[in-house]
Amino acid sequence: VCSSDLSFNTKRTNIMKKIIFTLLLAASFVGTAQEKEEDKGTFTLSGTVDVYGTANFVDGSGTPGILIASPENANGFGLGFANTVFAYEKGKAGVVADIAFGPKADDANLAGAINQLYAYFNVSDKVTITAGQFNTFLGYEVISPAANFNYTVSYLFNAGPFSHTGIKLDYAASEDLSYMLALTNSHAISSADGNVGGEMQFGAQVGYKGQFLNFIYGGVDGSSITDNIFVDYTGGFDLSDSFFFGINAAYSNSSDADAGYQGVALYLQNSFSDTFALGLRPEFFQANGSSDASVTAITLTANTSLTDNLKLITDLRLDSSEDAAIEVFAGQKSVSALTIAAVYSF
Repeated sequence: VCSSDLSFNTKRTNIMKKIIFTLLLAASFVGTAQEKEEDKGTFTLSGTVDVYGTANFVDGSGTPGILIASPENANGFGLGFANTVFAYEKGKAGVVADIAFGPKADDANLAGAINQLYAYFNVSDKVTITAGQFNTFLGYEVISPAANFNYTVSYLFNAGPFSHTGIKLDYAASEDLSYMLALTNSHAISSADGNVGGEMQFGAQVGYKGQFLNFIYGGVDGSSITDNIFVDYTGGFDLSDSFFFGINAAYSNSSDADAGYQGVALYLQNSFSDTFALGLRPEFFQANGSSDASVTAITLTANTSLTDNLKLITDLRLDSSEDAAIEVFAGQKSVSALTIAAVYSF
């Protein structure tokens, strides 16, 4: 072999070594950059704002179901609430801070401006532990109007609970089957009250293919009564590509307090296009006690998406009660009201 061939081979070997070294160095930089990016975690910001105009067709102010604690204040134009949700997740753990202001928030929040505040840890792909204050797992409707088809809420929703403070464990057995166990304070105890008596609630949920059976037992408001029981079924079915049928049935009772309630609400919704849908919510609700009182509410709702973020919700509602048990209007046996709300989500 001549010297020129040896020199050429040496140069080629050196070049290959430099190429390999460069590739390895680049790969290490990419890997380090990815690790740094993963270390930053994921932050998200979302929320809603809603305002409304409402009028009833009887003497007196107010609209049933538009506010939780003070529906008599719902008259003319009004504010719902401003809701901002901060969420951060890194690795297996994360935290959610849901801050809400406004009349609805004042009624529903348990701790000042805090709607929800909790941390969670994903033990595995199937098991998650959550601790803090979180919205209730009972019922079909939620506090934020952006997640509800109707704007006014049902009697079942107003009966509560709205949120819980404690710890829960979620177990996703499969894509279709899930379980939940919870240990919380009595659900009507706010941060201003404090759980002085140490009253607790035990909660459980079984979910299967979008159908949920919920259970709560324990105290409610810090009193000495601890035998309150809540049983709730929430579910729904897509009967066609455009028609949805939802249902919420609930029962609550306390033998010691001689009080409770029972009721059922149906959610019939048909989408006529990507931006317009009509819904009908018939509801029967009965409060039990020394004397029972029942009320029927029928709500016709038009849900119109003006943009991807802004929608109009129009409720025409009729409440009827032979027992004069209509919210706000105790002396009336029939009350009708029209409400138009603008709800913006981001």
